[in-house]
Amino acid sequence: MSEWRNILISLSYFTRIPVRVPGKITESDLNNASKYFPLVGIFIGILTAAVFVLCQFIFPLSISVIISMIFSIILTGAFHEDGLSDFVDGFGGGYTKESVLRIMKDSRIGSFGAIGITLILLLKFSILNEMNPMTIPLVLIAGHSISRFITITFLFTHSYARENEDSKAKPMAKSLSLPSLLLAALFGLLPILLLPNILWIVVTVFFLFFIKFLMGFYFVKKIGGYTGDCLGAVQQITEVLFYLGALLVL
Repeated sequence: MSEWRNILISLSYFTRIPVRVPGKITESDLNNASKYFPLVGIFIGILTAAVFVLCQFIFPLSISVIISMIFSIILTGAFHEDGLSDFVDGFGGGYTKESVLRIMKDSRIGSFGAIGITLILLLKFSILNEMNPMTIPLVLIAGHSISRFITITFLFTHSYARENEDSKAKPMAKSLSLPSLLLAALFGLLPILLLPNILWIVVTVFFLFFIKFLMGFYFVKKIGGYTGDCLGAVQQITEVLFYLGALLVL
């Protein structure tokens, strides 16, 4: 029952689905629930894929892709897209740690953020629109899960950069235990087994972890760790790169 409650907490935190969680949710609860982040990714991917498949009965491929993207953004409340735009604003316009953190904390979107979110959504649409429609549903499920697993690994490998400040990501900014990481890995990596050409998909996943290493190095060099906005950027970037890799090998 405790783990089921953690799943509900994770679902309520990362989506706009109205979920009734018994009891008061504490910071410790959110931290414990973070291992189910990739499972929520699977759930989001399945619903997004279902919308795409249904749209294919009525609309051309390009419109089906757009509608499925809109649905996923509504489903998550643009949670990660918002983080990406703040990240691009902060790291693009800030030169010191203090200025980067201050800009990212500002709720207003700047020119860097607007350009960044526009380009990544355009790239996501273009990649999916070039794929075989038969493989898109499985690629969506795998992309949503693996990108969220890579994101959650930062809780295991890096430190939070706003230790003395409050933020939405603060409750999840604690160390992730090895058993929790392994459980997250199970949910994050399992969907890729459904894809054809497993060998090259695995190569793509290793490439994503290399990108994760580079981004982590950049975060530490710039601000001494990660923030919630950084995690949003990681999820969006790795999701799009997974689609790009899948397009090349599938």
